[in-house]
Amino acid sequence: MCHHRRVTDPAHDEDRGEIVWNPPAGAFATSQVSAFTGFAATRTSRQFASFAELLDWSIAEPAQFWGLFAEWAGVRWREQASEVLATPSMPGASWFSGATLNYAEQALAGGEGDGIALVSLSQTRERCVLTHAQLADEVARCAAGLRRLGVSRGDRVVALLPNIAETVVAFLATASLGAIWSSCAPEFGTSAVLDRWKQLDPVVVLTIDGYRYGSRTVPCASRVAELVTGLPTLEHVVALEYLGEPLPDLAGVALTRWSDFRSQWAPLDIAGVPFDHPLYVLFSSGTTGIPKAIVHGHGGMVVEHLKALRLHHDMGPDDTFMWFTTTGWMMWNYLVSGLLTGATVVLFDGDPGHPTLDTLWSIAADEQVSVLGVGAPFIMGCRAAGVEPARDFDLGALRQLGSTGSPLPAEGFRWVRDHVGSDVQLCSISGGTDVCTAFLGSAPVVPVRAGEISTRMLGCDVRAYDPDGHECAPGETGELVICSPMPSMPTMLWGDESGERLRAAYFERFPGVWHHGDWIRFEADGSCVITGRSDATLNRGGVRLGTAEFYSVTDSHPALADSIVVHLEDPSGGPGVLIMLIASRSGEVLDDDALADLRRQLRERLSPRHVPDLIQQFPTIPRTLTGKRIEVPVKRLLTGGDPSKVTSREALTDPAAFDAIATWAAAYSQNMEQMSR
Repeated sequence: MCHHRRVTDPAHDEDRGEIVWNPPAGAFATSQVSAFTGFAATRTSRQFASFAELLDWSIAEPAQFWGLFAEWAGVRWREQASEVLATPSMPGASWFSGATLNYAEQALAGGEGDGIALVSLSQTRERCVLTHAQLADEVARCAAGLRRLGVSRGDRVVALLPNIAETVVAFLATASLGAIWSSCAPEFGTSAVLDRWKQLDPVVVLTIDGYRYGSRTVPCASRVAELVTGLPTLEHVVALEYLGEPLPDLAGVALTRWSDFRSQWAPLDIAGVPFDHPLYVLFSSGTTGIPKAIVHGHGGMVVEHLKALRLHHDMGPDDTFMWFTTTGWMMWNYLVSGLLTGATVVLFDGDPGHPTLDTLWSIAADEQVSVLGVGAPFIMGCRAAGVEPARDFDLGALRQLGSTGSPLPAEGFRWVRDHVGSDVQLCSISGGTDVCTAFLGSAPVVPVRAGEISTRMLGCDVRAYDPDGHECAPGETGELVICSPMPSMPTMLWGDESGERLRAAYFERFPGVWHHGDWIRFEADGSCVITGRSDATLNRGGVRLGTAEFYSVTDSHPALADSIVVHLEDPSGGPGVLIMLIASRSGEVLDDDALADLRRQLRERLSPRHVPDLIQQFPTIPRTLTGKRIEVPVKRLLTGGDPSKVTSREALTDPAAFDAIATWAAAYSQNMEQMSR
């Protein structure tokens, strides 16, 4: 059993960022955390004097915590569980044995009939609104359409659809039948989609004919034909006429128009399924190999997302929830789960930078969004561009701004306080596709410090480990691990019947403990800083440097649009070579003065060890389609790796930009090889 160390180091505390947000007076008494705390106190005969005590109990007594939370939150069980946590070991923890439920039933029961369930905004068509009653009607129609196509429990339904109302409808309809959902965003390349869906043997694909992204029109007809060819198990294609482009004839596969697909209504007969019955399959980024097919269950998503959204985001029927995401990122699943709380969910399909970076702020004002989520790079981009949301828009409804995707530098926290609103809680969260949630984040009763994630999420036993598997003291950086099971951990990897690949992916480094692959440092008060991926850590002269430290400087530099830093080790034990790839914000090549300023900032704000030996400029730095930096593939290129093997080009935002880096890296590695002879 792991034990938290609580040690205070006043000297270290002075180096931390200032508090940028404090809970308002009475926040604890009025929050859902307070309501649940009172319920838990009554049922356990405990007294919780603080959120920290509630958190410690939720980690020390996971079965009691999750059982009471599910009861308090009103999980709609078909059959009650005989035991909350029958097997507490990892992997293989068994949650809510014998229980049955259905995610779709919970989502459709979240709100009142005339209340607005979905607002669907798009750069391709006009605004669309569905009430809770209309959403239920559309789900019934879609479920009837799936049944007519022969879809039944356990079948895989895949979707190349954007973040629009029809996608949510199709997902809930699929879930209602006990079938299994998986989606890719329309911008995914054909190879990236096939790398994922070939693993699932789907029977139905739902797709669009094309879309608009900002000012660009992107047809999808040829890609649909390629997908049909590459997926031999497909029996049906359902096409949504989103752009108005014709689809080609699809030899051997029946094509159904969306209007015909949803034309017939039948009563919605929702199937009760076991707690761990597959709800959807999410995929890892695929930058270093074939994407892992990560299976998440109905029950895990219901209880985990209810906990995260109700207790940490304090969300309920009076809220309007929006997170900028695509259907290929787990934040889409997190966003859709806003329906579990009865909140109005705002969907947006388009370019958040078109026509300007004001687009999302304008939507937040128009739709009176109370909880808005974006990526950390978006916040830093707004800061660099001088965007003034509080000045230009009425954000009076906004009380939380979520940030995820990468660590947010302290400057981003201060920008939110100064330019979005001092009363807006900045909620920096971290988790991942692997658990389809955040295990580190915020709470409405916990202060926010610049540059830090505020707290562990309830029920999330997250620690920092040293290389020997011992817990690090506060202020020490170690490997991010999870010491106790969470209900939303994968039920399996698809096709991994023996569980061998699941164990290799998460449990080999520290047996019986989930190893996530990030470097993390906890403070004595429970807040934390993620300093980068552990597989991308830089070891310079025997000193370990987290990549997030570099990005805290480069992301806030006014001249830079993006950057990647890698370290090439010296086999003889020397300091090696520290290389930084950059792209300028202007698109122009930075001159010597600008590069000298960058080096100066790295030296002064970090240390002389953080100054690169080489800075190489490119027009664009590619990322994964979910916004992650690609340090590991770049390092492999620089050490002679084959570009076709170090990553999937179509898993990247700009494959041509990757090709440019690969060409330069090949020349660099060849020169280094010649010099070493």
